[in-house]
Amino acid sequence: METNRHVLFFVSSLPVPLLSFFLVLLHPMSTAADSYGVDFIRSSCVVTLYPDLCYSSLSHYANAVQQDPAHLARLAIGVSLAKARGMASYVSNLSRSAESGADPRAAAALHDCHSTFGDAVDQMRGSLKQMRQLGAAGSGYESLRFQISNVQTWMSAALTNEDTCADGFGQVAAGPLKSAICERVAKVRKFTSNALALVDSYAATVG
Repeated sequence: METNRHVLFFVSSLPVPLLSFFLVLLHPMSTAADSYGVDFIRSSCVVTLYPDLCYSSLSHYANAVQQDPAHLARLAIGVSLAKARGMASYVSNLSRSAESGADPRAAAALHDCHSTFGDAVDQMRGSLKQMRQLGAAGSGYESLRFQISNVQTWMSAALTNEDTCADGFGQVAAGPLKSAICERVAKVRKFTSNALALVDSYAATVG
């Protein structure tokens, strides 16, 4: 403890330029690789409709992503999949509760929403699996293009299924249930939209 107090006294008495240098030594800045990864993610997210959300949800993977657009797209799909799974579980719980009596239209909309989100989850899961297989041994350019096309198709379909869930509440009376569902769907949809945009961006680099 005495030693720590001496160190703190020494540091606090340093001139500002030396103090700054000493603090850098005590708390090293991110590695160059981390910095490149963060910059890459920030610039990549510009192509999305929700760049701030894209950056905030993916920037902590900078060290893993480096400057790999395929890896970034794969991570974005994974994040979107996690959000969609959470939404599917949420709707499932509400749907079971609604079976005992609520507005028939709301109950039907919840049932349909659970179904469409289930489809979206399956499509994202397929997309993630396909992204992990990109560039597998023996696969050529045409195979790579086919795989990426599959991912684009499935992610686009997942986005449509999410929209379908929200559209299903069009005839449901305004209220807490409708607001909660539509707000949550809108949030999940942003992640899916961003993931699709990053997949499209990666596809453009392949040609």
